Amino acid sequence: MRLVLASITLTAGLMCSINGYAQAPAGAPAGSTGLCKDGSYYSGATKQGACANHGGVKDWYGAAAATPAPSATTKTTAPAAAPAAAATTPAAPPKKTAATTPAAAPAPGGGPGQVWVNTSSKVYHCAGSKYYGKTKQGEYMTEAAAKSAGAHADHGKSCS
Repeated sequence: MRLVLASITLTAGLMCSINGYAQAPAGAPAGSTGLCKDGSYYSGATKQGACANHGGVKDWYGAAAATPAPSATTKTTAPAAAPAAAATTPAAPPKKTAATTPAAAPAPGGGPGQVWVNTSSKVYHCAGSKYYGKTKQGEYMTEAAAKSAGAHADHGKSCS
């Protein structure tokens, strides 16, 4: 009788632990490990840095709370699709890109051979740089015209 009671208790405990583990909803993309506050899904292996540009984590479906670095035990307890999704979709690079890219859209104009001159600071930016056409005050002109107007290259790097 004692063995049967212990077996029932153990089985009930296992069932509760399985039900206690949060699972991604049926409508979530395969390999999702979290839901961001803005409604988008995250598929990284750890909670650290998840949903950084989406208002934070609303629900976490991954294995455990945030850990500094994924360990072997974290990988074995995570859902099967999570490590593959994390390998194909790194979380850190998009975060760095979004944090360093200005939000403003480039000013209309520009083109081949044109630089963007910030008229308030007298600094010019090359095509393809992060501030090209995006400062509050400025205009497009050739690099030679910018230099003759007294402007200098951003960080001392000329475009040509």
